[in-house]
Amino acid sequence: MQTIYYDLRDTKGQQKEIEDKISAAAKILREGGLVGIPTETVYGLGADGCNPDAVRRIFEVKGRPQDNPLILHVTGPQWLPRYCVDISPVAYTLARKFWPGPLTMVLKRQPTVPDVTTAGLDTVGIRCPNHPVTLAILREAGMAIAAPSANTSGRPSCTTAQDVLEDVGGRVDMIVDGGPCTVGVESTVLDLTCEPPRLLRPGGLPVEDIERLIGHIDVDRAVTSSLAAGERPGAPGMKYRHYAPRAPVTVITGAPMNSAREIERRAGPSSGIICFDEFAHLFPEQLVRPLGPSSDKLIQAQRVFEALRGFDSTDVTEILAQCPDNRGLGLAIGNRLKKAAGFHIINADSQRIILGLTGGTGAGKTSALNALRDLGGQVIDCDAVYNEILEGSEEFKNAINVRFPGVFSQDGQLNRKKLGQEVFAKRERLDQLNSIVFHFLVPELERRVEAAEGLYAIDAINLFESGLDRLCDRTVAVTAPTELRVKRVMARDHISEQYARLRISAQKQDEYYRGKCDCELNNASESPEEFRKDARLFFERLIEAVQEEKRHG
Repeated sequence: MQTIYYDLRDTKGQQKEIEDKISAAAKILREGGLVGIPTETVYGLGADGCNPDAVRRIFEVKGRPQDNPLILHVTGPQWLPRYCVDISPVAYTLARKFWPGPLTMVLKRQPTVPDVTTAGLDTVGIRCPNHPVTLAILREAGMAIAAPSANTSGRPSCTTAQDVLEDVGGRVDMIVDGGPCTVGVESTVLDLTCEPPRLLRPGGLPVEDIERLIGHIDVDRAVTSSLAAGERPGAPGMKYRHYAPRAPVTVITGAPMNSAREIERRAGPSSGIICFDEFAHLFPEQLVRPLGPSSDKLIQAQRVFEALRGFDSTDVTEILAQCPDNRGLGLAIGNRLKKAAGFHIINADSQRIILGLTGGTGAGKTSALNALRDLGGQVIDCDAVYNEILEGSEEFKNAINVRFPGVFSQDGQLNRKKLGQEVFAKRERLDQLNSIVFHFLVPELERRVEAAEGLYAIDAINLFESGLDRLCDRTVAVTAPTELRVKRVMARDHISEQYARLRISAQKQDEYYRGKCDCELNNASESPEEFRKDARLFFERLIEAVQEEKRHG
């Protein structure tokens, strides 16, 4: 078929012509056709999201697996009840703040949204794109447009109309050129059907910006690793090898200088290099696609797909890609690179090992951490960092005092027992406190981990709730029988048995930590010295395994 190509980049003096072209695109969509449309993130392949036949054409043209759900695009939050049910107030809070923009919210769907659009799930992703052309097409069409990225399935996403023409030209009815995408990576996908909300895909809206508005967000494991066989994706791009150029990709993580030197060590004459601008000079014999300055993640996001696609017309036999850290847009950029590599990742900071230790109070984490210190390790104690920030940040104190009035004395000292009695008795109050603490604590802990060298342990009872587990090479659950924990807490903190049991009952049980962590260190010892000796042997084996893994990529 012949694809109509409309260029709407130059709007001067052509308003009537532009309106006619927008009307033509809307008419094609209403009649069940496919249109390549611009958004601020990437170009989408649009169809009527409630027309099953039209949606099936998207899957056919892209070669997209049928269990990979699509996102509906609308003009604003007023459309939510039309396609969603059980809409939480937080959805409207997020929409008012971040729409139009690169945020997709996953909500329970209306029965009118067909199974083919949602891949059979009872939820649907929905967002309002921030591009005037596509918003005009949406208003003219009067419908929600299902629009996954306009690339052939598995290839890097399209950030220009020419990319769309290259991938699906001749198989779609129309392509509308609205200029290069200003964000460059897909939208952030946030599941609002669970509490706390869960990040399913990092994207153009940094998760830190969302957390500043609504508090803590869990991060799905698919963000940092592949889904297991048989698992169903809850959002686009979660399951399959994605964004991949023709040559195999290896991602090199770590401090920028370390990752650049590791690429230099591995690169051969036929290697393609994706690196930060300041390191391009290290590769005079290789074909280089600069990603942007190491300090500018917006430029990196705009270039990442262009860099990956740019090697397909060359003879490179492999691609070595430098990866930013996980802060801000770096989480989305790194996610796209790692998916392009099928999660083939090499950590250039091989001398650094980060272990995450978690478990209930009284389980024996202190003895376990002392065993790590015996092996030359250093500890990042989240409670200690919390106290440092609390001591020095009036903003932190005010945030707690607003939610928990009266827990500070007149001289500004926190009454920990009063706060503890309130939050340990009510789960929702504990969640509220954690949300405040994570907002102030996590960025500082990330900074310390980034600067760490050698063996480090993060001591955090809320390792997973805070998202700190993503910084760790291994996570370890320290567990112990409940009665032993009660005795230890009573002796350690000089509190009553009743208060000790209250504190323990307010925390997650050992089964939770076993299910979340990579491995378990059980402490049934009566003597801290005996457990410390056992823990030292446990960590020696674990560190050896991590080192071996890093050596072999």
